Amino acid sequence: MPVKQATFFVSNSDPAKCPAPDRPEYAFIGRSNVGKSSLINMLTGRSGLAKISGKPGKTQLINHFIIDNEWYLVDLPGYGYAKVSKTEREKFAALINGYLTSRPNLVCTFVLVDSRIDPQKLDLDFMENLGDRNIPFVIAFTKTEKLGPQKLQTQLENYRATLLETWEEVPQIFVTSAITAAGREEILAFIRPLNKEYLQSLSD
Repeated sequence: MPVKQATFFVSNSDPAKCPAPDRPEYAFIGRSNVGKSSLINMLTGRSGLAKISGKPGKTQLINHFIIDNEWYLVDLPGYGYAKVSKTEREKFAALINGYLTSRPNLVCTFVLVDSRIDPQKLDLDFMENLGDRNIPFVIAFTKTEKLGPQKLQTQLENYRATLLETWEEVPQIFVTSAITAAGREEILAFIRPLNKEYLQSLSD
């Protein structure tokens, strides 16, 4: 079932000022220029919902979008963008960590990874940090339309093997493309039952 309604809700630079945790929410994050805005627009079916820029590091705030009046999709600043000062990088890191550790309604974080690139320490360290803090996450590989089926399979197997060097099991993986809409139904089908579980937990 596609998203029926997706609207911008609020942006801010302070996790304490995020919307009241009255709905389940899902955060999307990845290295700068990983295709996060394009993926969000593809998932929601709204081409201009998340602003797309050719300049990496454009997202600098916590952006909340409300989906079907049922859940929040949260667009977080990218990490790893080198062309900002150390002070700016530390500010973004504090903003991201503050958000991830303070939202009781954060059901899952989608860590976006460019499918064309071999496993990067920055991404692996970020996932390790999530695991250390018991923050549930899944991995969404982006830009998969740029790879042939065999190359894509090789990249996925390589990534799984790398993760299993330190993880007992590999987090759930989604193969996505903002161009072909690959992964849309799989991600939405993943979110829907989690929303029901979350709402049920509130009523128990």
